Amino acid sequence: MSLAALYPWLKALHVASALIFAAGVMTVAVFLWAAARSGQDVARISAALRAWDRAVTTPAMLLVLVLGFLLARSGGWFGAPWLHVKLALALLLAAAHGMQSARLRRLAGGAAARPWRASPLLLAGFAGIAMLAVLKPF
Repeated sequence: MSLAALYPWLKALHVASALIFAAGVMTVAVFLWAAARSGQDVARISAALRAWDRAVTTPAMLLVLVLGFLLARSGGWFGAPWLHVKLALALLLAAAHGMQSARLRRLAGGAAARPWRASPLLLAGFAGIAMLAVLKPF
């Protein structure tokens, strides 16, 4: 079966993975924001959320990146400026996920929670990616 014949399935799996990744990143972002304000020991919850992040969110992120590459290759979009912006946003979101994962690891180890105010930027990044993917404006 050719890559073109698999395109709808790759796209559907890419979108599903992106939704799972976005949900995981936003869940951790809200948790980190709340943990810094709660004043409570959040190590146990952090450990459970970290396990989920490692088992679900991180594999979804990797799947998004791999499938995105395959879709861009099959669509011949590597020269398109909108894809370069989308890739930059995707890499920034992957980096934010890495920073959040590090914070979760420290919290699970008993470290004090520090403020995390990235949620609006994360939402803007995910929204920007969705708009670029649908509109392909430039």
